[in-house]
Amino acid sequence: MKKTFVIIIILILAATSAFLYLGVEQIILKGSHPLEYSELVEKYSTQYSVPKEIIYAVIKTESGFKSDAVSNKGAIGLMQITPDTYTWLCTKDNFQSDSPDMLYNPENNIKAGTLFLSYLYTEFGIWESVYAAYNAGRGKVNEWLENEEYRKD
Repeated sequence: MKKTFVIIIILILAATSAFLYLGVEQIILKGSHPLEYSELVEKYSTQYSVPKEIIYAVIKTESGFKSDAVSNKGAIGLMQITPDTYTWLCTKDNFQSDSPDMLYNPENNIKAGTLFLSYLYTEFGIWESVYAAYNAGRGKVNEWLENEEYRKD
């Protein structure tokens, strides 16, 4: 009887510890990996066939989820889209406005950034090249891919 009681107490403590661990883990994950704008990410992930995780990673890397972020190169918003890229993307799909000021609007920014990722994936076919092109520009990545020294990487 005493042995059974000890085993039950150990199981209860183990279950409680596991429950607490999962709760703390979720709090830490939400702090280090926020999933803000989930409705918009879901919508444009589906519309443009870009994995949600990639969209979140770009937002986290580019702006830290700050919709008013502006880079020293003039890229704007959550996904850090340049006004020239936005103007070009507006010719490819319907946007609320072709004014670069709309890049501060989270929906327009996520839509534009996801559409751009989709175009880059269609062009390059592998995510590593897409990431490089998103950051350095399509022309630069194409230049690197033409160079035998860099192509293998």
